[in-house]
Amino acid sequence: MAVKDYYKVQGDSVTRVKQFCPRCGPGTFLADHKNRLACGKCGYTEFKK
Repeated sequence: MAVKDYYKVQGDSVTRVKQFCPRCGPGTFLADHKNRLACGKCGYTEFKK
């Protein structure tokens, strides 16, 4: 994936598209799977409802 897939530019502001990992902190994004969000670095997982 490229940087353009993680951030969205709207005018003068930049917003994150994906969530950061709560354990690893800013800079480590959670992968978006069909039924869960997962961190590839520490293994943190959140299941979607």
